[in-house]
Amino acid sequence: MSNRWKYQLKYGMFWGIFMTVFMTLFEIKEKPLAEQLASGEFYVRAGGFLAMGIFVLGYMGWKEKLKRPDKQ
Repeated sequence: MSNRWKYQLKYGMFWGIFMTVFMTLFEIKEKPLAEQLASGEFYVRAGGFLAMGIFVLGYMGWKEKLKRPDKQ
């Protein structure tokens, strides 16, 4: 696996998991956690956050990383 994909997966997975947890906790007053986990909407939203994190934000982060000069 190339360094680009490793970076995108690390960056995107972190963002996707963080956003899923954050949004779940944000909605916990309206819907209990068990009800959120039982709904299909939760998994669609989590998959969307992960996909967006990996493919969009991970790619943008990789491009920015390439533009930065190495600080060695």
